[in-house]
Amino acid sequence: MGAALEIRNLHVSVEDQPILRGVDLIVKQGEVHALMGPNGSGKSTLANTLMGHPAYEITAGQIIFDGVDVIELEPDERSRMGLFMAFQYPVAIPGVTVANFLRNAINARRKEENPEDKGIPIPAFRKLMIEKMDMLQMDHSFGGRYLNDGFSGGEKKRAEILQMAVLEPKIAIMDETDSGLDIDALRIVSEGVNRLSGPELGVLVITHYQRILNYIKPQFVHIMLDGRIVESGGPDLALHLEEQGYDWLREKQNGNGER
Repeated sequence: MGAALEIRNLHVSVEDQPILRGVDLIVKQGEVHALMGPNGSGKSTLANTLMGHPAYEITAGQIIFDGVDVIELEPDERSRMGLFMAFQYPVAIPGVTVANFLRNAINARRKEENPEDKGIPIPAFRKLMIEKMDMLQMDHSFGGRYLNDGFSGGEKKRAEILQMAVLEPKIAIMDETDSGLDIDALRIVSEGVNRLSGPELGVLVITHYQRILNYIKPQFVHIMLDGRIVESGGPDLALHLEEQGYDWLREKQNGNGER
């Protein structure tokens, strides 16, 4: 059985303000889930909490990854376990090349598994990088550029997908990867994700819009309102949302009373 990310009754506050109010969700390796919701519904709070951002205070609930409650673990420890997050706004690191960054990330993982490990040999790393770049249809010169420094929005997101390809996580969280991308960049990034998807990778695509789901096909769609997942279904749910907006869900929630 593959790894799973299991979120159980998660409550999260930021500066004593409750944002998540009891989130339940399971994402398994090999599955593609989409999490949708209006701005301010708690989607990015969930993503940052899953990766261990210190600004987000967990007041109740559990985050179980690969059988381990990771709430007390640091972000780098979660990453080395196989949890990955593609950022909405990736940070530029002038002076550090994409290749150097990735080689250090791989070596950190290898050292975790075996403290005596001397790191990935340069020829093996170069072969791996070229293989992954070719798979993502990226120019090889990309590896020599400083990470996200002077990159366009599309290049930043492709750099995130390249990291995902090289690090081979078990579960990847994509926090509004589509924001700020034109249609061409969106298609290229989505194709990269589709090439990586498979039995070894589970993906949680967090998005405000349905349009990325024209390219990345989720098996499961969840809708978040006011810090809770209020509806789950198949791909048709995203299309319904595109046509109807969120009002029908709010009415449904109000009709049901507080869940």
